[in-house]
Amino acid sequence: MTNDKFRGVIKDYFWNWENQQLRVVYETTGEGSPLLLLPAFSSVSTRVEMGELAQLLAPHFQVVAVDWPGFGESSRPSLDYNPALYQQFLADFVKSVFNQAIIVVAAGHAAGYVLQLAVKEPTVFSKIVLLAPTWRGPLPTMGASQQIASVVRGLVRSPIIGPALYQLNTTPSFLSFMYRRHVYADAAKVTPSFIDKKWQTTQQSGARFGSAAFVTGNLDTVHHQSDFLELGRLLTVPLLVLIGKSCPPKSRAEMDALAALPGVSSALIPGSLGLHEEYPALVSEAVLPFLTK
Repeated sequence: MTNDKFRGVIKDYFWNWENQQLRVVYETTGEGSPLLLLPAFSSVSTRVEMGELAQLLAPHFQVVAVDWPGFGESSRPSLDYNPALYQQFLADFVKSVFNQAIIVVAAGHAAGYVLQLAVKEPTVFSKIVLLAPTWRGPLPTMGASQQIASVVRGLVRSPIIGPALYQLNTTPSFLSFMYRRHVYADAAKVTPSFIDKKWQTTQQSGARFGSAAFVTGNLDTVHHQSDFLELGRLLTVPLLVLIGKSCPPKSRAEMDALAALPGVSSALIPGSLGLHEEYPALVSEAVLPFLTK
């Protein structure tokens, strides 16, 4: 099985969490030193968003891109998706699939999980690249309290109201609005066919559970900027941060603060929160010197 942006070999990784086995789908392309691509968490999260970047990096590395549990083509059971689950998954996946220290390139909300694992187990990663890194989910960013976010999450997870609420927040028109506002810098690229593919991703069985967790902040690895920056300070692995010139102001300020830490390399390129998908060639150009030196 292949798709239009990724021509790799698709494999299954079976992972157990709370006495339940989950099928996790990942894709491998290229040869050389191993490099792991982690897509951003979102309602439309899928390894396909890393596909063009994977092809550009494949001549230099053996590139592995994975669908997070609860997203993409991986299993989407009605679990309580939370940081403990993804912290354990990332640690287990890396140790099971790779037998040496690897490069990791992580987008958006995946940043916190990479930093936490790198601080806890410094020999897992050899180099880290964070693409438009974030640490706070959409509802908390909008100012919603943890109590309100918890109520919303419960409603979306509920059997009758939940599917209806989820459908309202994943209509093609709403997805198009969000992409134009926060994710892509060039609105002309947000075409009906592009949005249709994103919409199809949201219609997978069980898709609302992981989505609700992300949107309401239940996947936030930290709850304060100071804690996120502390992870960066404790890091002993070389770190490059890529920032999109058009990122939303709040998110941009958080990225700039991380990039300003001693020892952190950074680059500013066109794009917004989805810069890895919108401008893969520019991302590749920016990261290759850091990865190959």
